[in-house]
Amino acid sequence: MNKIFALVDCNNFFASCERVFNPKLEGKPVIVLSNNDGCIIARSNEAKALGLKMGAPYFEHQETIKKNNIHVFSTNFTLYGDISQRVMMILSNFTPELEIYSIDEAFLDLTEMPGINLSDYSQKIKKTIRQWTGMPVSIGVAPTKTLAKIANHLAKKNPDYSGVLDFINLPEKDKALEKVKVENIWGIGRKHSKFLIKNNINNALQLKNTDDQWVKKHMGVVSQRIVLELRGEVCYPLDLNPADKKEICTSRSYGHPLENYEEIEQATTTYVTRTAEKLRKQHSFAQTLIVFLMTNRFSKDPQYANYKIIQLPVATNDTIELIHYTVKALKSIFRKGYKYKKSGVIVTNLIPDNQRQFVLWDEKDREKSKELMNTIDKINKKLGRDKIGYAIQGTLRPWKMRQEKLSPCYTTKWEDILTINL
Repeated sequence: MNKIFALVDCNNFFASCERVFNPKLEGKPVIVLSNNDGCIIARSNEAKALGLKMGAPYFEHQETIKKNNIHVFSTNFTLYGDISQRVMMILSNFTPELEIYSIDEAFLDLTEMPGINLSDYSQKIKKTIRQWTGMPVSIGVAPTKTLAKIANHLAKKNPDYSGVLDFINLPEKDKALEKVKVENIWGIGRKHSKFLIKNNINNALQLKNTDDQWVKKHMGVVSQRIVLELRGEVCYPLDLNPADKKEICTSRSYGHPLENYEEIEQATTTYVTRTAEKLRKQHSFAQTLIVFLMTNRFSKDPQYANYKIIQLPVATNDTIELIHYTVKALKSIFRKGYKYKKSGVIVTNLIPDNQRQFVLWDEKDREKSKELMNTIDKINKKLGRDKIGYAIQGTLRPWKMRQEKLSPCYTTKWEDILTINL
């Protein structure tokens, strides 16, 4: 049986999340900024039409933003993550197999659902998501994931498709592929795009008809698989059991430069707390800890950057233990007289939490530690992050990243729930 993939992609996801609870923004330009309100990372179609580019520094476009009354928001990952989870839960009701590809995209396997009209079924998915979450989506259906990506891209660009394109039953497939620029093909990066264009391969149809051995020779086996997928041969099945991360990094730029060690310590121990939570979530232990600290390389102030690697005596995901070694590392690399912009924590050499090698002189009660961490995780999951924290993290958090245009967390905080006055 030939495979049937559907790619569901939320349109302008971050901007659309802001519109869900503020309908007055419909039809108006909206942008969302990166951490510390630095760069533009999401744009509504109206903002794109005004020439605002992805990744453009916010401060450089103040005049355009003011002149065109563009609505600006800081990233609200709590809100975006919750809406994403709701969309994915809805999608799981429409297919037996689902791969969550990113915060705003998912692949569905519709192969085992014979007898359905793919366009009608996709429209039903689209309308259900819109009705239950307010989120607009586009859907591309095709025999491979690469073609599903292309179908989704075309569904967004062409209003005649009403947000859904069934590429399997499309009469003129080659004409559709001819409209897709080679740089818009899933998996073809900037370097390979330039190489292909230099060799007069400018669109998806031309790449499809290129000799796959030539592609393999000049671009590698991954690009060769993309060519095969463009021809309808499945090279990328659904990834239903994504592999655990090989390393985990938690790092943020401070809301303003820090010189005081205590404030930097509060920030960095908060980062390692997040890292420990991620380790426990994927049932892993870390064997190596890396702590780094740096100034702003774009500043004219004196520059300094350093890091410390610690081989942990016993592999662990215990927050208290990781905080201890983080503080030890941070003290060894901190230098007075600098204005620091960023610090972070990386754990690597990860192993499953059932494969830890104990050492003879380990005096820590590991079972008691495990119970304590599990209890704290359950309480924080139920009542909200950091309801139980660690004193070394502080409470005022002057280092917290700048979010001057943050919208309410409508779906996750009681005090932010919308109220209606009748």
